[in-house]
Formats: sequence, C-alpha cells, structure tokens
Amino acid sequence: MAMKTLIMFTIILPLLFTISLSDPNQNPNPDLSPSKAHKELIKFGFPIGLLPKNVNAYSLNSTTGEFIVSLVNKCKITLPPDNYLATYSKKITGKIVENRIAELNGISVRAFFKWWGITGIRSSGDNLVFEVGLVTAKYPSKNFHESPECEGKKHSSS
Repeated sequence: MAMKTLIMFTIILPLLFTISLSDPNQNPNPDLSPSKAHKELIKFGFPIGLLPKNVNAYSLNSTTGEFIVSLVNKCKITLPPDNYLATYSKKITGKIVENRIAELNGISVRAFFKWWGITGIRSSGDNLVFEVGLVTAKYPSKNFHESPECEGKKHSSS
C-alpha cells in the first residue's frame, strides 16, 4: 500500500505543479497592450513586429492612407532573421492600404556597410517584401509577430 501511494504521489505531484504554473489566460506582460498603430498594422494585413514597442502617437488619414507614427525616442533594433541593424526615426511617415505600405520614411537598415532607407513594405501571403528603392528582399512574416524592444533601452528599477 505504501509503495502504491508513493508511486501515485510521484506521478500526481509533478502533474499538479505543472497545471498550477500554466495559466493559458495569463498575459506575461499585462501592461503592454498593442498601440493604435500596431492594431492598424493588423487591420491592413501586417504583423505588429514592423513597429517597435515605443510608439507614442499615431494618426491616419483614412481617405488618403497617409500616416504618421511618433516614437518616444529614436530606436535601434535587430531585424530577424538575418540580424540586420535597423533604425527608426522619432517620426515615421508613409501611405498604407491593404497589404501595402508605400512612400515610407523614417526606417533605415544597415546592409553591405551602408544605411539604406526602407521605402515600402508589401504583405504577400506568408511573406513580407521590403523595398529599398528598386531592390526588394523577402522575409517570412512569422519573424515579425512580436513588437521588438528598442536596443539599449534603460530599465528603471521599481
């Protein structure tokens, strides 16, 4: 009887511990809900990871599609999957329609020892096509499902 109880205990205890730690409704970052700009990206067929987390303000002319995104500060991030360094100006502008961002200003990427301005982004199925002038590069959109933190961000201790 003692052996049976010990076996049941060793099976059930880890199971209960695992169940108590995994809450499917728990948000790991309860204070971080997507900004209006991030929600608009989704509405137009883009993942939220195209913008960093530090969005301060957003405006959209629903007639022309012209938008302005204001960030708290300039921002540097590393873009997946090839680890290109990208910089976001404090002000990002462009035109957005379903699956297409054009006339983009304010986002640059470093490649081949030079900074290049990203002029447009298209959503094409499971891929994003980044435009740098006449040159394009295609990446899986799944790499952009999370909005990145700016690099070098100072964390305050609470």
